[in-house]
Amino acid sequence: MTAVRIERRAPLSMKAQTVATVLAVVAAVVVPQWFHWLGTVSGAGKAPGVAFSPMHLPVILVGFLAGPIAGVVSGLLGPVAAHLFSGMPTAAQLPFMMIELFGYGLSAGLLRTVRVPLAVSTLLSLLCGRVLRMIACAVAFYALGNETVSPLGIWRSVPACLPGIVLQLAFVPLVVYWAEHRNREA
Repeated sequence: MTAVRIERRAPLSMKAQTVATVLAVVAAVVVPQWFHWLGTVSGAGKAPGVAFSPMHLPVILVGFLAGPIAGVVSGLLGPVAAHLFSGMPTAAQLPFMMIELFGYGLSAGLLRTVRVPLAVSTLLSLLCGRVLRMIACAVAFYALGNETVSPLGIWRSVPACLPGIVLQLAFVPLVVYWAEHRNREA
């Protein structure tokens, strides 16, 4: 079995990066709403949103496809737009979600030209975002006295988020490979 690899390539134009960022921010609002709706109609409540972490997917994808700037901007603006539109994430969760998604977008963007299998790059991106969120929670807990967050809470949530992690590890490399293969043929 051969590993999927990204070859070093020229950065996208500013226009393409802007369009990709806007689409990722819109997806970071719309996709979670679909999962929340699914939870409501199925009686599962917030479980599908927690399990599949749907806001993470567009941010990681835009990082890999459009680069670190698009990843960072969508990682910061996606949660803000979702909060303004739907109230989720909550105001208390918002800064931590922004930091986590910032980490996903930045790391995916920086890893887009590294010559490792895409699944490995995706896993590294997921770890980077979670580590940044854990650091932010530790600062809030220990330095600022915010007892509503737990520095280890992000790691305790991994079993609940496992379906989303598996989805991201499978879906992100496929989409990136498809997009890269499509661009080569054009």
